[in-house]
Amino acid sequence: MFRGALVLILLTVNLVLWGVPVFLVALFKRLLPAGNFRHRTTRAAVNLAERWAAGNDRIFDSLLPTEYEISGLEGLRYEGRYLIISNHLSWVDIFVLFRAFKGHAAFIRFFLKQELIWMPIAGQACWALGFPFMRRYSPEYLAKHPEKRGKDLETTRIACKRYRHIPVAILNFVEGTRFTAEKHADQESPYRHLLRPRIGGIGFVLASLGEQLDAMFDVTIAYPGGDVEMWDYITGRVPKIVVHARRAEVPSEFFDPAITEPGPVRDRFKVWIDSLWREKDALLDELLRELPADESPAERRIAQG
Repeated sequence: MFRGALVLILLTVNLVLWGVPVFLVALFKRLLPAGNFRHRTTRAAVNLAERWAAGNDRIFDSLLPTEYEISGLEGLRYEGRYLIISNHLSWVDIFVLFRAFKGHAAFIRFFLKQELIWMPIAGQACWALGFPFMRRYSPEYLAKHPEKRGKDLETTRIACKRYRHIPVAILNFVEGTRFTAEKHADQESPYRHLLRPRIGGIGFVLASLGEQLDAMFDVTIAYPGGDVEMWDYITGRVPKIVVHARRAEVPSEFFDPAITEPGPVRDRFKVWIDSLWREKDALLDELLRELPADESPAERRIAQG
């Protein structure tokens, strides 16, 4: 308990230390005309955010026994533009991915729920750094307000236009939500360790940035032998985290805007993503070999209640 509380306090201090300056730089940037000086303020905000990520790593390394096994990041360069896709198990994933790509690629941006913009300091800092905020509508709401359909995809398009002019690593959790045994069962997912992939967001990133991307990296995160709740992590009960990245060659036909509309290109894209997901599922079987052979993480979480 003491260790977890201490980590939380230090993470909060680190967030205030770097998050507030990021927000202030962004407010200053709003007053500037477009041009080189405005680009410099963007760089300054990103530099502050990278110091925040580095501070988190120092806190974790000083207080937690967790070991990290990271592979497959060869060939990345900081000035590049990358799309990163990953499975999603926990809030811990965010800190793990910042650690993995730190120094290899530009500061990661990812898609956030609109409600998170009101999270003190963190939400405003993410807004300042140009994170896209997505508003989710229920099926019932969309039935009454059909004009709201496609708003998330339009947000993606706008963000990608901005990313054309800066080095960036765009992270997309293709499952759209964190893995739980309940969601896995509700979806009747055909994968052992994964939820069904959602292709709307990644499709718009590929259609908007297309060949301006230097590469796409498919990342698989595994927590062999430990739980993946944030509290378990900060109290030192996650002994090991594995991050396996691989460069995925995207067929050029998927850079076409047709990927975002129903039709044969989108259908082939679904098949291609499914093939990646089946390979990821098989890899997770291997990475989680410390579990009993007949027990998947989903089955273990059900057993734990």
